[in-house]
Amino acid sequence: MRQAEPDVHHIATDVVAWSVFDSKIKAEISSAAISTSSGVYLVDPIAVSSDSLCILKHPERLAGVIVTNANHDRASKHFANDFKIPIYATHAAEISSATTLTDGDLAPDLRVVTIEGAAPGEIALHLSRDLGTLVIGDALINFGSSGFSYLPAKYCTNAKQLRRSLRQLLDLPFERILFAHGAPIVKNGRERLIALLGEDQ
Repeated sequence: MRQAEPDVHHIATDVVAWSVFDSKIKAEISSAAISTSSGVYLVDPIAVSSDSLCILKHPERLAGVIVTNANHDRASKHFANDFKIPIYATHAAEISSATTLTDGDLAPDLRVVTIEGAAPGEIALHLSRDLGTLVIGDALINFGSSGFSYLPAKYCTNAKQLRRSLRQLLDLPFERILFAHGAPIVKNGRERLIALLGEDQ
């Protein structure tokens, strides 16, 4: 598999993100490595070398791969096979040997939240460490002329339901938001989401 030449960002003590520009969709695609009490999970991983991403030099710390929706398999099988770690996804039936994700705690400090109305199988992840971090699949984006916004309606299964579903995230404390598409928000993430959702009222 061709390895990406990513931009790597150390977002917080327990969170690293890496991204590349995808010429096919003309947008940044991003992945994350999040450290939990159960080990490190790779979220929507795009291919990257161990020289670029230090955690890959310590495979004993890897706990699994998490896929945030049915469109984000990316290099998940590659990482799972190379490091002998499980894949977790809501659409596990479509991925050989994957474990099905449902709402609830995947680790004591990592919660899975189903987001209805976005891409099929959409979830958000909440890491409770260090003031909290949300990792979003496609439900929210942060790039281009739209900036921080909802997934465009043409890509949603139900745009109105998506906006309602996102409100449950406000029950969680978080400072940062990471996106599968776009630059991370590293401060005041919850306040930014409150303001975005407030525009619908």
